[in-house]
Amino acid sequence: MATEKPSTPMGTVSFRLGLLGVAQDAQYSARLSALDLKPKHVALLSVLHLQGAESQMELAGMLRVAPSLIVLLADHLEARGAVRRVRDPADRRRQRLRLTDEGRRLLEEATTVAAVLDAEITAGLPATDRAALHRILDRLL
Repeated sequence: MATEKPSTPMGTVSFRLGLLGVAQDAQYSARLSALDLKPKHVALLSVLHLQGAESQMELAGMLRVAPSLIVLLADHLEARGAVRRVRDPADRRRQRLRLTDEGRRLLEEATTVAAVLDAEITAGLPATDRAALHRILDRLL
């Protein structure tokens, strides 16, 4: 089924998702500042939680960021006690990042912040629409 061509980018899904993403990111960033974190810190903590210890190069690839950014994020998180660097026994030149108990605590708090924001953003939607939104976002991701 063909859809009519939108008259402006505002009629496209990609543009509207971008606008929503910018607004949501600003709100989430503002709330994370109380934890002295940014969304990219939370992304790194999340990957470490889900994947386990990873090299900084591997993490850069997973998060699609420059390796130098991973170093900066890891420096901040290490200073906070949220991660620790350990030498890879198979390759002493390589460091792996490990999530600490403090990192798990911070990730839990950041998850709560995100869940509260989710509830606010979707408050006007019926439960069936919220569930559909989750399914659609999972497929798009």
